[in-house]
Amino acid sequence: MDIQQLEKTVVDALEDIKAQDIDVIDTSKLTPLFDRVIVASADSNRQTRALARNVQEKVRAAGGEVISVEGEEVGEWVLVDLGDAIVHVMQPAIRNHYRLEELWTTTPSSRQRAASARPKKPS
Repeated sequence: MDIQQLEKTVVDALEDIKAQDIDVIDTSKLTPLFDRVIVASADSNRQTRALARNVQEKVRAAGGEVISVEGEEVGEWVLVDLGDAIVHVMQPAIRNHYRLEELWTTTPSSRQRAASARPKKPS
């Protein structure tokens, strides 16, 4: 399955169960590990788990592979590893706390500039 088909399958699966604030981030130029990070919000532990399960089912039905799933027990944040894409289904408070979108949309060079602009700690 190519990355565009995988991305569409995941987004459709998330929309099926009313995920909110779906963000798709192209990470192909940032890391060789995967090409997309997809982040979505859910209102409850139950919806978070249902969204993650629906993503898995739809990807498998389309001929894709699910590498692993983490966080289903608790349901506040479920990560679905699809190889070329990583899906994070999170409750809003968790998503707001970790701000994954900021991590993946900031380029390495701008992070370095920000780090060098910080005052140095005295020795």
